[in-house]
Formats: sequence, structure tokens, C-alpha cells
Amino acid sequence: MIELLRTNDAVVISFVESLLRDAGINFLVADQNMSIMEGSLGVLPRRVLVTEEQAEAARKLLKDAGVAGDQLR
Repeated sequence: MIELLRTNDAVVISFVESLLRDAGINFLVADQNMSIMEGSLGVLPRRVLVTEEQAEAARKLLKDAGVAGDQLR
């Protein structure tokens, strides 16, 4: 799996999860437990990972939905 997105914005993570799920793209949100352990201060970013085969489709989906910029890998 490769990193698609890295952010500490819970709203963006939730939105991306919804988009990917609806599109049938398999994903994993990594570092959720680390975020919780640090006290939910939002200091440690969470990463959204997708398979290499679905990475381009996922990037296009997020760009079309307006999720881009520094967060998108």
C-alpha cells in the first residue's frame, strides 16, 4: 500500500474515507491509534493508504472532489 494523504484534520480524513468507500476503493487509515494515544491534540497526522493498483483512481477522485494541495501525495 502507498500513502495517498497525510493530515491531522479529522474532517478531511472522514471526507476522504467516505469518497473512497463510495467509489469502491480499498484503503487503510494508518496512525489512528497514535493520534488517540497522544491525547487527540491533532499533533500526529494520520495517513490514508491505498493499493498501488488503485492509487491513480484515488488521486483523481480526491482532486475532482477538491481534496488536493499539500496533503495529497
